[in-house]
Amino acid sequence: MPIYMIQVAYTAEAWAAQVQNPKDRSELLRPVVEGLGGRIVNRWFSFGDYDVVLIVEMPGNTSASAFAIAASAGGGPRAIKTTPLMTAAENVEALRMAGASGYSPPGS
Repeated sequence: MPIYMIQVAYTAEAWAAQVQNPKDRSELLRPVVEGLGGRIVNRWFSFGDYDVVLIVEMPGNTSASAFAIAASAGGGPRAIKTTPLMTAAENVEALRMAGASGYSPPGS
């Protein structure tokens, strides 16, 4: 199943709500992800542009996008970034395919 990294930046209001009622939100997210056919692999808080990094397995791009849309529509995040992740074996296969593709850069 494809793996995605989802990065979330919370709004100030979402942080304020969490400060007032601290809890592990991954247990609230789990049924949403599972309802879309996926699985939470792990979740971390981070510093910088994004506050949370979530690694999920999802059936594909449509379900990963549905999760991001649903989370955005809820109003808590000010930004969500979803990045498909590839295994090393998938990358090697992509490199092989690229080498055999016959592509020539412009001007060559």
